[in-house]
Amino acid sequence: MYAARSYAASAVVIAATVAPVAAQPAATPVASVTHLSMDDAVRLALARNPSIAAQRLDVDASKADEITAGLKPNPSVSFGADGLALFSPRRLTPSFLGNDVSYSGTLDYTFERGGKRDRRMTVAADTTNVTAQNVLDAERQLRFDTRQAFINVLLAKASSDLAADNLQSFSQVVDINQQRVQAGDIAEADFYRISLQKLAFQQDVSAAAVALVQAKAALRQLVGYESVADTFDVDGTLTYAPETATLDDLKQAALATRPDLAAAERAASLARDAAALERANRARDVGGELSYTHTGPDNAIGVGVGIDLPIHDRNQGNIAHADVAVRQAEVTVAATRTAVLTDVVNAYAAFQTSRDVVELFQSGYLDQAQQSLDISRYVYQQGSGTLLDLLDAERTYRDTQVGYLQALAAYMTSVQQINLAVGKQVMP
Repeated sequence: MYAARSYAASAVVIAATVAPVAAQPAATPVASVTHLSMDDAVRLALARNPSIAAQRLDVDASKADEITAGLKPNPSVSFGADGLALFSPRRLTPSFLGNDVSYSGTLDYTFERGGKRDRRMTVAADTTNVTAQNVLDAERQLRFDTRQAFINVLLAKASSDLAADNLQSFSQVVDINQQRVQAGDIAEADFYRISLQKLAFQQDVSAAAVALVQAKAALRQLVGYESVADTFDVDGTLTYAPETATLDDLKQAALATRPDLAAAERAASLARDAAALERANRARDVGGELSYTHTGPDNAIGVGVGIDLPIHDRNQGNIAHADVAVRQAEVTVAATRTAVLTDVVNAYAAFQTSRDVVELFQSGYLDQAQQSLDISRYVYQQGSGTLLDLLDAERTYRDTQVGYLQALAAYMTSVQQINLAVGKQVMP
C-alpha cells in the first residue's frame, strides 16, 4: 500500500515537471522571436534552455530505475547428461544413450523475503520524487536568472538611450560655444575644455552599446540561442511599481513552497525508507530447486531448499550506514529550512532598501539635477557663470540619471529576488 501511494505521488510530480518538455520537444524547430516580453522570455527559457532540458531527463532516468526496482528474480534452468562415453564413440548407440546415460534437469528460483521488493520500489519512488523536486528548484533559479537578465537588458537599453541623449544635448552646448568663440565672447581655451568634455559623453555611448550587446547575449543564452533572432529586442521599460508584503507572510509562503526544502524533506523520507530496506536485507532469501532425473528406465523428481545462515553477515554495516544517512538528512532539512528563512530575510531587506532609494530619487533629486543643469547652462551662456560650474552641473546630472536607472533596475531585481526566495510568484 505504501509503495502504491508513493508511485501515485511520484507520478503527479513527474507529470507536472516533465509536461513542458513533452509539450515542446527539443527537436521541434522554433521560429526566431524578434520581440520578447519578460513573461515570454521566462516561457522560452523553461521550454528551450538546454541545461534545464538535460536535468529533466534525470526524472526519466529515475523512472527507469523504478522499473528495475520492481523486477523479480529470474528463474534459472539447467540441463545435464552424465555417463557419455565421449572417448568410446562406438558405444554411443541408441540403446546406450537410452539406458546407460543419466539425464537431469533443474529449475531454480530465489524467493525474496523481508519485503525487499516493496521496499526497493518505495526507495526508487522516493528517489524520483527527490529528483523531480530538484528539477523544480532548478526551474525556480532559471526563472530568476531569466528575469534578472531581462532587467539587465532594460537597464542597458535605458542607459544607451540616456547616453545618446546626453551626447546630443552636450553637442548642442559645444556648437553654441563654438559660435561664441568665433564671436569673441569666450576664450578659445575655455572652448577646448568644453569640447574635450564631449569625449566623456562619446565614451558613455560606446560603453552603453557594448553593455547592451552583452546583456542581450546573456539573455539569449538563457532562453535558447536559436529561439530568438539575432536582432531581437525586448519590450518594456524600467519602472517603479510600489509593492507591499509582510515579512512573516513571505516566510510562511517560502516554507510551504520552496522546492529545495521539499527536496530535502523528501530526501529525509528517502533516507528512512533506505534504512528500512537495509533492515529488510537482513532476511535471508530462500532458494528453491525442482529437479528431474532420468536414468535408464527410471525417472525421479527431487526438490531442494537453500538458505544462508546469518551467523556473521547480518547486514550490520549497511544498516549502521543507513542510520547515519537518516540523521544527516534530518540535519540537512533543518539547515535548508534555515537557509530558506535567511534568503527571505535578505531578499526583503534588499527590497526595502532599493524601494527607499528609488523614492529618494523621485522625491526631488531628479528635478533638482535637471534644474541645476538648466540654470548652469543659461548662466554660462549669458557670460555670468564659470566653466567649472557648467561642467560640474553636466557631470552631476549625468550621474544622477545613471544612478536613477540603476536604482530602478535594482528595485525590479529585488522584487524578483523576493519571488526567488519564496519559491513562487508573489510579486509581479
